[in-house]
Parts: sequence; structure tokens; C-alpha cells
Amino acid sequence: MKDFRDYSLLCHNTFGIDAQCQRFVEFASVKELQTLVRSLTTADQPLLVIGGGSNLLFTADYPGTVLHSAIRGVEIVDSDLTNHYIRCGSGETWDDIVAQCVSNGWYGAENLSLIPGEVGASAVQNIGAYGVEVKDLIVQVEAVEIATGRQVSFTNVECCYSYRKSRFKDDWKGQFIITYVTYCLSKTFHPRLDYGNIRAALAEHGISEPSATELRNTIIAIRQAKLPDPKIEGNAGSFFMNPIVSTQKYLDLIHTYPTIPHYTVDTEHEKIPAGWLIDQCGWKGHTLGKAGVHDKQALVLVNKGGATGADIVHLCDTIRQDVLQKFGIEIKPEVNIL
Repeated sequence: MKDFRDYSLLCHNTFGIDAQCQRFVEFASVKELQTLVRSLTTADQPLLVIGGGSNLLFTADYPGTVLHSAIRGVEIVDSDLTNHYIRCGSGETWDDIVAQCVSNGWYGAENLSLIPGEVGASAVQNIGAYGVEVKDLIVQVEAVEIATGRQVSFTNVECCYSYRKSRFKDDWKGQFIITYVTYCLSKTFHPRLDYGNIRAALAEHGISEPSATELRNTIIAIRQAKLPDPKIEGNAGSFFMNPIVSTQKYLDLIHTYPTIPHYTVDTEHEKIPAGWLIDQCGWKGHTLGKAGVHDKQALVLVNKGGATGADIVHLCDTIRQDVLQKFGIEIKPEVNIL
């Protein structure tokens, strides 16, 4: 177990904000985590559990203890006629898991390629992209209860997953630290190609029926083409969630904006791309002080160099107000602002 005091979080957030925490602890096993939580005192509060820091925006130093999982390991724990069940340590890098699944013929995660972050965070955030959410794959989430140090496990249903949400973000927030996640991967490849520009990107290479590797490589290429490298420009990927509006609201909008993109959620709701809304407000490629909107993807806010967390929040709030005023739609940050 690694334990540091007055620790810089610069390397633990992809926005490149040099915030500090009072204490930073990294645990490498369930036993270490149990020992840790049972030893915590009021002086260690508040607690913050982080993964790769790709969904965080620090606006100040963190006044408590930051915990990070270094629990590794990937193993098949069960198989049946159609699926493999893969148990992964919460400290594993998510995209490494996707790469391993594709390589081994464990299918279903291809569309989630190159999403930053770690396994534990995938189960908290319900990460998703290109028509797939990780809730479609999660079978079981194992955790340690902070108050007692006891091991617990939850089924997919118990986690109450929805769009970018789970009980770990709501009523269970601050109660558990995830240690392992078990995913169900298919033995048969069933490509999901109808979201976004996947088919068009494949067609550019003369591919109509891709292999899992070809689909993964295409997803990676699409993401790399529109998302900035956080090592060059600090960012957290998609900063805003795509708003879900009523079907009536969508029908009202198409009278004024007949080409507005949308994805049907159910008979009563449509999802509108937040990036399109922001772009229509004229923000793509523009800056506000040292913070800006990426010139290839309006959903991404970037640190243009030397921006503070407050600078990013100011840009976020200004964009939200513009979208609300123009479309009557409230967009909400996907990023955890601290």
C-alpha cells in the first residue's frame, strides 16, 4: 500500500489541474483496502475514490483523502454455451480490458474502445459510446463497505443503471469502494454498427462486415480524430451528457431545426447530441480566457494552457446558459466537478 501526505494530483486528472490532497492512498488488494478503511479517522475525511482521473475537474485543493485502486487481474470465472464471464480488478485500465477481450474472442465491448478510465469507474459511471453501455455487460460488482470494511457484491439489477448513472453515484455515494467487476462477453461476434458514423467510417476502407478487430480499430480512429490528446490539451473527453427530452419537445424543435440529430430512447423520449446544441450556439473552436471548446468536437472542453478549474467551470456555465436560452434545453456536466 502506498501512502502519501500533501500529494499533488496533477498526474491523476486529465484536465492537468495541479490540485493537492491532504492524503493519497493506493491499495493493491481487498485485504489492504479493508485494513485501510478500518483505520480511517475523522482527520482523513472527506474521502474521494478516483480511477484514472478522466472524469474529474478540481476547482481547489482536496481537503481530505484520495483513494486509488491498484487491484489488478483478469480471469474467466465462468462460461456457458454462449458467454464467458470475465472478472477484472478495479484498477485495470478499461481500454486494456477491451483490447484483451477482442484479442481473446470475448465479444461485446468493441464499441467502448478507447474510453479513458479504469474498471471500477466503468461500473460507477455506466460508461457508454456508439450505442453500447457497460451496463449491457456488467453481471456483478464487488466492493468493500467503507463503514465496516466488509466485502459485499451487487447484481446488475441492484445497481439500478441508467444513462451515465448508477446507485454508486446516487444513494450509495460514499458508501462503497469497488474492487472487482464481472462482465459477460459473448462467444459470438454481433457487431453494433448503426450508431453515429461507424458504417461510413468502415465503408471508407471498403469494409461492410467488420471483424471485431476492425470494428475496434475503427472506433479508435473515430475517437482519435475528434478528441484531443489530454497530454497535449488537458480535457476529460465528453464534458456534457446528451440531454434526453420529451418526444413533444423534439417535435417542437424540428419545426425550427429540421436537421436536428436525435436518437430515440423510447416512445416518449428522444436523446439530442449535446455537441450539436453547443455547436449551434457557435462555441466550437472558441475560447473563454484559458479554457476553450475543442475545434473538432464541441462536447469537449479543453485547458488551453494554465487554465484553473474555475476557468473551466465558468466556460461550462456560460455554454449551458447559451444552450438553455437558444433551445430551452438544460445540458448537464458528465464530469465530476470538485
